[in-house]
Amino acid sequence: MPKVVDLDREDIKKGLQEGSILLVDVREPHEYAAGHIPGAVLHPLSTFDPESLPQGKRIVFSCQAGVRSVRALKFAQAAGLDIHEHYKGGFKDWALAGEPVE
Repeated sequence: MPKVVDLDREDIKKGLQEGSILLVDVREPHEYAAGHIPGAVLHPLSTFDPESLPQGKRIVFSCQAGVRSVRALKFAQAAGLDIHEHYKGGFKDWALAGEPVE
């Protein structure tokens, strides 16, 4: 059974501030262009390739509300990658809390 660790907004803010995580946004390009969490990199789920993820970083997946990020996590784990974390609230939680958006 795949392991999934839910992170909240404070976990994401701290990880981005410290530079300890790479936030991977798995939404589609038009969603990312309309607004994303500063520092997040785009890897759309529709064309997701776990092999294209940067190595040597603590990867945390994010999407709109936490559904696609879990799917990306499971794809990555099925490919043999040791990735377990996602932002449970996703971009929706981030934006509704008034956090900065690019």
